[in-house]
Amino acid sequence: MIRVLLADDQALVRAAFAMLVESAPDMEVVAQAGSGREALALARAERADLVVMDIRMPDLDGIEATRLIAADEDLAGVKVLMLTTYDTDEHVVEALRAGASGFLVKDTRPAELLDAIRTVAAGDSLLSPGPTARLIERVLRQPRGVPVTGAGAEPGGLAALSGRERQVLALVARGCNNAEVAQELGLSPLTAKTHVSRIMGKLGARDRAQLVIAAYESGLVTPGA
Repeated sequence: MIRVLLADDQALVRAAFAMLVESAPDMEVVAQAGSGREALALARAERADLVVMDIRMPDLDGIEATRLIAADEDLAGVKVLMLTTYDTDEHVVEALRAGASGFLVKDTRPAELLDAIRTVAAGDSLLSPGPTARLIERVLRQPRGVPVTGAGAEPGGLAALSGRERQVLALVARGCNNAEVAQELGLSPLTAKTHVSRIMGKLGARDRAQLVIAAYESGLVTPGA
């Protein structure tokens, strides 16, 4: 059973999401929050598996709440799925930097939201190649030099990676899943998954979302290329 915490400052939105999540046989809503600070407190109290987090909230916005969750060792297993009104919201990149494992627009179809929760709760990142690529290219076109995590996010910080790992990282940054990475490089899916796990370990990344940001910020992948 996936334990879900819903964080949105609009009560009607929370209620609608709660009804949807509760309709799934493998999920339950353990708490609801109307602000980022409340979401952080409930994440600590309820030990949810996943937080569906709105970006724009009072008191403490979703990005800062996500950053605090990601930095809390006691909440290491908690995943964050960020919600945004538009897929052009530049705050999405900040959310990925902060530790979110993916994002969805609020007008997504109900079945897609449930699939997204399952995907992120399973430890994968929800990176829709189109919107994600557009956001990263636009926001990182002039890198601000803010590392996503560890040395791997800094220019030249990919020295710990092998040539094959760099190839894998570049494909991940372009939105490829493990099966697509395997097909592109002539590997087995298991080998591709192992490479991705090792890359995350070497770069200190929480998930694939941060690998994407690291690839762009390090210059491995060039915006628009």
